[in-house]
Amino acid sequence: MPLVLTESDVKALISMDDLIETMESALVEFSARRVQQPLRTIVTVGERSFFGMMPAYMPALPALGTKLVTVFAGNAEVGLPTHLATVMLLDPATGALVAIMDGRYITEARTAAVSAVSVRHLARADAGALAIVGSGVQARSHLEAIARVRQLRDVRVWSPSVERREAFASEMSATAGARIVPAADAREAVRDADIIVLATASREPVVRSAWVHDGAHICAVGACRPNQREMDGALVARARLYVDSREGALAEAGDVVLAMAEGVIDAAHIAGELGEVVSATAPGRQSEHDVTIFKSLGMAVEDVAAAHLAWERAKVRGVGRNYDL
Repeated sequence: MPLVLTESDVKALISMDDLIETMESALVEFSARRVQQPLRTIVTVGERSFFGMMPAYMPALPALGTKLVTVFAGNAEVGLPTHLATVMLLDPATGALVAIMDGRYITEARTAAVSAVSVRHLARADAGALAIVGSGVQARSHLEAIARVRQLRDVRVWSPSVERREAFASEMSATAGARIVPAADAREAVRDADIIVLATASREPVVRSAWVHDGAHICAVGACRPNQREMDGALVARARLYVDSREGALAEAGDVVLAMAEGVIDAAHIAGELGEVVSATAPGRQSEHDVTIFKSLGMAVEDVAAAHLAWERAKVRGVGRNYDL
């Protein structure tokens, strides 16, 4: 009988510190080509909604599973999260279904955990000024995750809604351990920032190269389709560019695909996958003056590894409910 875990179950079972370490291992396994993971299948629903299917097999755990994820921007108007997901785990020995769990929190938290891995390995050691462009769940989870790997002294946040960015600053100040200030615009937010988080679904650049100072590290996590971008081509061309998956970035990352279409970069501009940097098979930051970018699309192996951790702990702690399907 498969074990069913709710979102609250998953939150109780895995912490951000757990996920940072788990994601680091999953990234290394992926970049060492010890993971089977096809490109995700995306079904377009209407004009701006998507349904994705993301399977992966990670023999090292061993873990086999898939995530079903939807992105429906209109959900905010009916009180639902814009990103919803379910993760299913299968027994790698038999193919039998062993767990079904809510994947919304897994998606939110593992994305930020992977960004924290990029900050750990690519940001300057003294990086302490954080800029966040966006004020949704990814903005919140990234603040939590990055604070685990760098001592933050200053945080600025911007989103188009004055109310949302002010609410973010007010709500998160109590837990951030750093001063959070809402910025008047994106340019003001990223000015002199050491670490920049881009967490929007923009189709046009929200940050430009001229605004970003030398030595900054950028976690670009929001634009996940080929027609979306958060950075101008000049910024992508100027930076040392890292990705979670070369294959995925060249197929789906608008920040990469559109810069290539403009002729400012080619595929060789990708300096490495993050897992290669972690395992020291690709070079990371070369100087204090480098601008580094980690372009994240999110990978199925990350979801499966996080779900496997939750399932293993649930069995030990007696969390969740078994159902005969």
